[in-house]
Amino acid sequence: MNILLVEDDEETAAFVTRGLRESGDAVTHCSDGRAGMLAATERSFDAIVFDRMLPGMDGLDAVRILRESSVDTPIIMLTALAGINDRVDGLEAGADDYLVKPFAFAELYARIRALSRRKPLVPETHELRVHDLQLDRTTQSVHRGDARLDLLPREYRILEYLMLNAGQLVTRTMLLEKVWGYNFDPKTSLVQTHVSRLRAKVDKPFSDELIRTVRGSGYMIDAP
Repeated sequence: MNILLVEDDEETAAFVTRGLRESGDAVTHCSDGRAGMLAATERSFDAIVFDRMLPGMDGLDAVRILRESSVDTPIIMLTALAGINDRVDGLEAGADDYLVKPFAFAELYARIRALSRRKPLVPETHELRVHDLQLDRTTQSVHRGDARLDLLPREYRILEYLMLNAGQLVTRTMLLEKVWGYNFDPKTSLVQTHVSRLRAKVDKPFSDELIRTVRGSGYMIDAP
């Protein structure tokens, strides 16, 4: 996952950043509210961890502005304020979850993963396009240029998920969860084998490659 951490306390930021990176996630850290808000509007993240009390701009105000700007990335708010009214304020500002300091990293990470799995409330897209590749979700047909591609069900679901997240990293864990329904690592080359077969149909017969491997992390589909 690609996570934005907005936290001004150096020890807390280092603790969370280390834990996320050890879990294989990418982390962007900002130490004040305004910088965090700008980062969230300029780049795409899978989740945002936002401290409540920050220099530059209060966390509540930053989250409220993000929601008013149609940024729908899942947000977990961290705070030392444990009162019920404080939690209500955070949720009403637009946060999806609220975690009181001090906290265990395992709980924070479980909450991040739970939020990242939620289906965003966006209009259903029936036609997906990347460069000259077109996928029709209504008929489940796939074309590249004028050529129709015959995909097996798993190959179709992998391609659909990659295209829904075009230009973004899709990890092997994400594919195992979304395509196979696994919430564990089977310790096999299952994903790699299916992606290889998909590439043979989507990329190999054509001059431009759209599916690429992000070494050690997963896959990405994008225009060449």
